[in-house]
Amino acid sequence: MSLIECKNLNRYFGSSANRVHVLKDVSLSVEKGDFVAIIGQSGSGKSTLMNILGCLDTASSGSYKIDGTETAQMGADQLAALRRKRFGFIFQRYNLLSSLTARDNVALPAVYVGVEGEERAKRADKLLHDLGLDGKESNKPSELSGGQQQRVSIARALMNGGEIIFADEPTGALDTASGQNVMEIIHELHDAGHTVIMVTHDPNIAANANRIIEIRDGEIISDTSKTKDIKPSQVKAVEENSSWLFFKDQFMEAFKMSIQAILAHKMRSLLTMLGIIIGITSVVSVVALGNGSQQKILEDISSIGTNTISIYPGRGFGDRRSSRVRTLTIGDAEAIAKQAYVASVTPMTSQNATLTYRNTDSTAQLYGAGEQYFDVHGIKLAQGRLFDSDDVKQSNSVVVIDDNTKNKLFSDGTDPLGKTILFGKRPLTIIGVAQKEESPFGNSENLQMWAPYTTVINKINGQRYINSITVKVKDDVSSDAAENGLKALLLSRHGKQDFFTQNSDSIKQTIESTTGTMKLLISSIAVISLVVGGIGVMNIMLVSVTERTKEIGIRMAIGARQSNILQQFLIEAVMICLIGGLTGVLLSISIGLVFNHFVTDFPMSFSTFSIIAAVLSSTAIGVVFGFMPAKRASQLNPIDALAQD
Repeated sequence: MSLIECKNLNRYFGSSANRVHVLKDVSLSVEKGDFVAIIGQSGSGKSTLMNILGCLDTASSGSYKIDGTETAQMGADQLAALRRKRFGFIFQRYNLLSSLTARDNVALPAVYVGVEGEERAKRADKLLHDLGLDGKESNKPSELSGGQQQRVSIARALMNGGEIIFADEPTGALDTASGQNVMEIIHELHDAGHTVIMVTHDPNIAANANRIIEIRDGEIISDTSKTKDIKPSQVKAVEENSSWLFFKDQFMEAFKMSIQAILAHKMRSLLTMLGIIIGITSVVSVVALGNGSQQKILEDISSIGTNTISIYPGRGFGDRRSSRVRTLTIGDAEAIAKQAYVASVTPMTSQNATLTYRNTDSTAQLYGAGEQYFDVHGIKLAQGRLFDSDDVKQSNSVVVIDDNTKNKLFSDGTDPLGKTILFGKRPLTIIGVAQKEESPFGNSENLQMWAPYTTVINKINGQRYINSITVKVKDDVSSDAAENGLKALLLSRHGKQDFFTQNSDSIKQTIESTTGTMKLLISSIAVISLVVGGIGVMNIMLVSVTERTKEIGIRMAIGARQSNILQQFLIEAVMICLIGGLTGVLLSISIGLVFNHFVTDFPMSFSTFSIIAAVLSSTAIGVVFGFMPAKRASQLNPIDALAQD
C-alpha cells in the first residue's frame, strides 16, 4: 500500500462566475522513501496540490489517503496531528518566527507533541550543528543570511522526525551557492529514508528527484521515474506525550509564547493595558475614598455616642408639648440600669443661666448627668478629672467645663482647676476640662459644662424630673431589640406612651447606607471605564490576530492544534489585563499615599477585598474580551494564514 494515495482530486476557488478550477481530477500515489518533484509553470496548480498533500488545504472533491486513512474525514486537530507528527515543511520564504531564536524556531514543533524542554533544546542544537549552524543557536532570523534561515527551516522540518518532507521552491529565494547547499541537504534527507515531495518550476532543480510529475493547467501531463526500486525507509512518525505533564507543559509553553509576544510589541501592549489601568485605578481609588469617608463619618458619629438609645418625654421631636411633659424620673433610669442588655445609663437634665467668674459674665448651659455620661458620649478629658459615682450620690458642687468655657473665663492662661465659678449664683468648683471636640457638623461656640445630675436637681433647678435618659447598649446586643425592650419597660411603668426614643444605630445605618449607595454609584461609573478598556483589549487583540496571521499559519503548519492557538492568544489577553490590573492597583495605592500625606480630613482606606476584586475583574475582562479574538485566530485556515504578508 502506498504512503500517499490520491484519486480524482479537484480544487475550486471562488464562486459563481468567478469560480476557478485549479486542480482537475488529479490522481497519484507516492511510495514511502521516494523523492518526488512536482514541476510546472506559475499558476499550474503545483503549489495547490502540495498544500493539499501537506494537509494545509483541503480538496473540493476527491480522495486523499495517508497510510490508508482518508483525510477528508479528519477534523482540524486531526489534520494538525498529521502535520506535527509526520510532516516537515521547507518553505521558499523560510517562514521563521522573527521573535524567536534559531533554537526556539527549530524546537517549536516539538512543543506541540509534548517533548520536555531540555530534550527539545538538546535535539534542536544537534540539528543545527548537523546543518552547519554552530554558534547561531541564539541568533534571530534577522541576524541570519538567507541560506542560514533555510537551513534553520530544514532543521525545524526534522525536529519531529519529518517522515514526509514537503519542500516548496526550497531554493527559490537563495543564491546559486546556497541553493546547491540546500539541495545537497535534501539529498541527504532522502538518502536517510525521508520521503521528499518538492515543488519547483526549475527543471534543473527537479532533475535531482527520482520521480518527476509535471502538471499543467491543473492536470498531470507526465509522470516519470528514474527507478522503481526504492530503498526501505526506517523513518517513523514521532509519538506524542499523553501524560498529564503534557497539558502542564503545553500551558507553560503557551504562557512563555504569550509573554514573548507581549515583550515583542511593548508599545502596543502598553496602550492596550492603558484602558484597564485607568479603570482599575478608578474603581480601587473610588472604593478607598468611599471607605475612608465612611470611616471618618462613623468615627464622628461615635464621638457623639454609638450604640446608644436616648429617651425623651413627649411624642417626638415635632411635639410642641414635649417641653412641658414631666414624665421621666430617676426611678425610670434606675429601672433601666437593671436590664441585662444595658451597659450604662445616664440620666440627663439641663439648665441655662448666667455664668460668672470674677468680672466676666456669660450665658452657659449646664448639663446634669451621671458619671457614665462621658463614656457614653465619647468625651475625652484634657486635664483634671471627671466626676464619679460618689460625686453623684453626694450631690457635690463640682463641674467639668469645655474648651470654650476655659478660653472664655481663663483667657489669661490661669489654671482653671480648683477655681470656683457661679452658675445661676450657685457656686461650682472646676475639677476638669474636656478636650475640644471636632464635629462634622461644625464646632459650636456655646459654653457647656457638666455636673452631677443630683447636684443640678437638688442645688440649682429644684426639678424632680429629668429631661432625658441616655442608655448605652452592650456591644453584643441588637440595638433594635434593646429599643423594643426599653419601650416595653417604660410602658409598663407609665401606663401610656408619653415618651419617644432615638436610636443612634439608625443614624449609623443611614450613613452607611448613604455612603454605600454613593460608593456604588461612583464605582459603577468607574466600571464603565473598565468595560471600555475591555473593548479596547478586544479591538487590539483582533488587530493583533490580523497582524500575526502569518505567525498563526506557521504554527498551524508545524502542527499547532486549534486549542494551542486559542490558549496562546487567550493567555496573552489575560496577561495584558492582569498586568494592567496590578499596575492599576499599584497606581491607586500610590495615589492613596500622596492623598493621605496632603489631606488630613479623612484618609483613603484600601480594603483587601476591593484589591482582590479588582485583580479578578481584570482577569475576567481578559477572558471575556480576549476569547473572541483568540477563537477567531484558532479557526483560521492554515494555507490562508500562510499566504498573508
